[in-house]
Amino acid sequence: MIRIHILEGKAFVWNCADVRRIREEHRIVGTLVGALARKPRQNVRLGLPLQLLPEEARLLVEKGLGTLFKNAASPPLEDDTGQDPSTLKEVAAYQKELEESYWEQLKLATEQRKIILHTLAERIAQGRAKKRQQKEEMGASPSKPADLESNVVFPRESMMVQLATERKHPGQEEVVNWHVPSPDWPYTGQQDHEIRYSVFTSLWEQGYYVTSGSKFGGDFLVYPGDPMRFHAHYVAICISKDEPFSLSDIISASRLGTNVKKTVLLCSVDQDGTAVFTSLQWSGIQ
Repeated sequence: MIRIHILEGKAFVWNCADVRRIREEHRIVGTLVGALARKPRQNVRLGLPLQLLPEEARLLVEKGLGTLFKNAASPPLEDDTGQDPSTLKEVAAYQKELEESYWEQLKLATEQRKIILHTLAERIAQGRAKKRQQKEEMGASPSKPADLESNVVFPRESMMVQLATERKHPGQEEVVNWHVPSPDWPYTGQQDHEIRYSVFTSLWEQGYYVTSGSKFGGDFLVYPGDPMRFHAHYVAICISKDEPFSLSDIISASRLGTNVKKTVLLCSVDQDGTAVFTSLQWSGIQ
């Protein structure tokens, strides 16, 4: 069962195996929104967690593939004297692990320095001989050469620390009931969400990959295959069947699709809940 974590109405998947399974087996793409541990100051390539659209999360839950969870309210912080002994024990174990990691990295840094010095031994010897000769010519007494292998400086601030992408002990969690609107899941019963979900489900069941279409001015982008290998064929715009759609809006939507080389789909839901699609393509004046 895929664990979907809910935070302020947003759905996240933290487990790497679940993220891969969602994409490969269930054609759910989502959006990676987390910073990479090695490159935290960039936003070109992102990592876990995977944020799901409300429609993606609901589809997984309705198909029996996932469950919505939220963290229970945390108890108020206390001083060290009032903490659970098991918590203090875990903190001590973590500090011990950090200390062992530091000395192991120091050992590896020392060995790496020895290898580099061995490679540059001839050049170092030539440089020392040149400096010794210059001092003798100036009449200064030669100084004792320093032991380069012993001068390894490895501050604790430079050590590598493993950043966990999933909590080892999740703690208390509560299952979110998506059938009832709440601050955690406010979408139930909203007309816009119900229309979007019906359209999303219909396209997904036809074998398409469906992602957010906000960057192209629509609700969804529809791909014939994995977005890593294919360009989107359609821009889906969801509207209510009873909502007026002016001619200027139709022209704007069709010209937008032409500019991005995609077909615009006007999507609505019939009285019986069936999704209805109308395609638009700008032909211009012939």
